[in-house]
Amino acid sequence: MIKLLSHLSYVAITSPDVEASVEFYKNQVGLIEVDRVDGAVYLRCWGDYYAYSVVVIPGDEPSLATAAWRTTSAEALEEAAKRVQAAGIEGEWLDDVPHIGRAFRFTGPWGHSLTLHWDVTRHHDTEGEAASSYPDRPSRRSKVAGAPRQLDHVTIACSDVDAFAAWYNEVLGFRIMARTVLDEAPISVFSVLTTNEKSHDLGVVLDGSSRAGRINHYAFWVDTREELLIAADILGENGYPIEYGPSIHGIGEQNFLYYREPSSLRIELNTGGYRNYVPDWTPNTWKPSQGSNNMYRNSVMPMSMTESFPPADGPSATEEGVPEEIKEALLNPYAQQGQG
Repeated sequence: MIKLLSHLSYVAITSPDVEASVEFYKNQVGLIEVDRVDGAVYLRCWGDYYAYSVVVIPGDEPSLATAAWRTTSAEALEEAAKRVQAAGIEGEWLDDVPHIGRAFRFTGPWGHSLTLHWDVTRHHDTEGEAASSYPDRPSRRSKVAGAPRQLDHVTIACSDVDAFAAWYNEVLGFRIMARTVLDEAPISVFSVLTTNEKSHDLGVVLDGSSRAGRINHYAFWVDTREELLIAADILGENGYPIEYGPSIHGIGEQNFLYYREPSSLRIELNTGGYRNYVPDWTPNTWKPSQGSNNMYRNSVMPMSMTESFPPADGPSATEEGVPEEIKEALLNPYAQQGQG
């Protein structure tokens, strides 16, 4: 099979208060507003090579509207669409996605919307205040301390981690890089997949609820651990609590930091980690006791990290439906759920 997908290009999320979310992304995270179309706001990181990487759309709850991957060619886009349809999923062709044009959008077996595209609008400020002194940079580094260079990955939630990973591997060619199985029971709770040399640009966590298509978080990338620590400091100083971290994942080896945007949607900040170019990589199976989530194994992951979006049973849900085995594992400081 030809290589179909190149990298994660953007995520579109919903927010009950678009303006509050956008204000947060611009002033606290350091994103740049580039367009507004039919109520949707398009934002980019200072290092994004395309027109945007985050879209905020009005919605009753925080959720993932779609996650988009750019294909490796126009031919790969056609082939990817054929393979999705051959797997029994119809999908639809869109001709007017802002700044992208033609795209193929489908809902995967566990209810998540994916958008595949080849055409893009490239971004490169060559003149004025936004132009960088580095010719290869699309724009000057953000003035917001700890602002991310680019979008990194998205992690969704579903009821069968291994089956999800197998489907995306077999149909779209994602490489499965690692998985986490509980020490206490043979239950897969996490897996990471990638379309390139990163440890992952797609993650999946076990979802005990009956609500399909949920997202656990999406992540940005900063160049250095020092920038990640500065971002944590700035967020805290400005009244935005850190949910988890800073620390380092065993799986992927990235430094991480989790926080929430005003809609309550979780955002991760990443840096570090390995690059893997092995075409026939055999994924390792981790146990939480090995430090799959926190390699230092010196703190308990907060139970709030099991929350995904939208809430399990609607806006008033208070029970996430997390299986009891996972709850028990999370209470053990040396057995934390892998989550990257």
